[in-house]
Amino acid sequence: MPITSATTTNGSSNGAADAILLELVDADGLTIGTAEKLAAHQPPGQLHRAFSVFLFDERGRLLLQRRALGKYHSPGVWSNTCCGHPYPGEAPFAAAARRTFEELGVSPSLMAEAGTVRYNHPDPASGLVEQEYNHLYVGLVQSRLRPDPEEVGDTAYVTPAELAERHAKDTFSAWFMTVLDAARPAVRELTGPSAGW
Repeated sequence: MPITSATTTNGSSNGAADAILLELVDADGLTIGTAEKLAAHQPPGQLHRAFSVFLFDERGRLLLQRRALGKYHSPGVWSNTCCGHPYPGEAPFAAAARRTFEELGVSPSLMAEAGTVRYNHPDPASGLVEQEYNHLYVGLVQSRLRPDPEEVGDTAYVTPAELAERHAKDTFSAWFMTVLDAARPAVRELTGPSAGW
């Protein structure tokens, strides 16, 4: 596992950056190599391993985060609870739990696998490409959030109706609806029919 901190930024004021490696995979999710994080997102993009977390409170509301303005990719947009990339050789589940704590200051009280999804989403604003083999997780959060301001600009718990309203007026990450739709069966199992997901 690389020694580089998971919270390392993509660069400093003089343009220097610590390399963060991602795990490149084939269409079946088998590891085939590594690439530097920013290089993997340059057009046309390299298929790499990622994860997306969807946490809910006890009322069945989804925890959204607005990405900090300083993020190199999709700054200031709303997205799912947490998303990111495992280090090469790091289990996706462990990476998802680690990054949730690093970004939001909480550990899920429950987190379960919710399948995988592949996608290729160019981001028009940055010109970067999300070509990912994404491991999905759903879970519960029961602790007070302590977001890292370098990672998270804002948070909100939303019902399905509130999400639809927010999605219609605010900017969301290019991958958000793809990963949410792929995770919906597990979301419904977790939250129950009354939550409306």
